[in-house]
Amino acid sequence: MTTGKKKQAVFEGDTLDELLSFPPPAREAAGFQIYLVELGRDPDDWKPMKTIGPGVREIRVAGADGQFRVIYVAKFEEAVYVLHAFSKKTQKTPQRNLDIAAARYKALVKRRRERS
Repeated sequence: MTTGKKKQAVFEGDTLDELLSFPPPAREAAGFQIYLVELGRDPDDWKPMKTIGPGVREIRVAGADGQFRVIYVAKFEEAVYVLHAFSKKTQKTPQRNLDIAAARYKALVKRRRERS
């Protein structure tokens, strides 16, 4: 997927701090993947997160220090909203992380609805 216009990434809640807490190689890889999304491209490794909301995706970054995830939504015209960033220790995504992303998505949709 490619569009002609670059979208700005908007970090919801403390997501930027979460991303900055990643080890440098994982942080750089995740940042580059977000940049690809800003350009309208798909990240290299992602999966849909339909349980959080329509259009929500998870960027998957494998690092020497573990697995790292960035949950975002890019379906809105004005921006790429980065909902949550976290590291994983197990195969399954912890429910707590899904709940955080879902709450931020819900708040984002409500905010956008109130503006229009």
